[in-house]
Amino acid sequence: MKFVGAHVSTSGGIFNAPLNAINIKAKAFALFTKNQRRWNAKPLAENDIKAFKDNLKKAKINVDHVLPHDSYLINLGHPEKEKRRKSIEAFIDEVKRCHQLGLKYLNFHPGSHLRQMTEEECLKVIAESLNETIERTEEVILVIENTAGQGSNVGYRFEHIAKLIELVEDKTRIGVCLDTCHLFAAGYDIRTETAYLKTMEEFDSIVGFEYLKGMHLNDAKSTLGSRIDRHHSIGKGNIGLEAFRLIMNDPRLDNIPLILETIDPSIWAEEIKLLYSLVEQP
Repeated sequence: MKFVGAHVSTSGGIFNAPLNAINIKAKAFALFTKNQRRWNAKPLAENDIKAFKDNLKKAKINVDHVLPHDSYLINLGHPEKEKRRKSIEAFIDEVKRCHQLGLKYLNFHPGSHLRQMTEEECLKVIAESLNETIERTEEVILVIENTAGQGSNVGYRFEHIAKLIELVEDKTRIGVCLDTCHLFAAGYDIRTETAYLKTMEEFDSIVGFEYLKGMHLNDAKSTLGSRIDRHHSIGKGNIGLEAFRLIMNDPRLDNIPLILETIDPSIWAEEIKLLYSLVEQP
């Protein structure tokens, strides 16, 4: 079974996120547990935590289908030690917030070398950051999101993700989220059945479906292999609708959150309905 949703707003309080998911008939959702453009945030209040958990029950959405995202400010591969330390502490705080909310995952972008070290060195630094985070936190699985490879970002090749997993000591605390726009921009074609199967087989052989904890479903304004991260509405970009039909009928993608981050939140309900309409009946 497929669980489709979107990255919903927490405006007015984090406890509103599950209600916003209900409003678009989502069976899954993503959220920020704090303001994603600020380093610091007030600790979560006990009444807000309780309200979030109550609303999650009201929405009838399982924690397996909630995929929180960390702040865009965090760079676990920062070449400068002081700035990397700031990122690690902020990341650890976010992991603890997820744990307080009873959530299973925290989705994150691996990091950037800022052209001050090699990609390989950056991956080692990120893995060190992840190992420290795991050592200082409990239970929450850290979910690596593949990137488009824009700028100096690592994580745009399956080999990068596999290397991070290899270097993480506790494999039970690491997972992967595949973003379709990022895949496409990084040069992985999914537009036809042949291309889709080839890309997914490559992912399985290099990384492994056992690590896949969620997906971001986005069409792309960017072109194949451009390494430019530009999302578009489903079926309106350069990826096209066929890729999403293949995703919605791939049993390997059952029972994980499939999250829209498309550009027009006003049509998320329509996009969710469209995606479910692509499911072929046995």
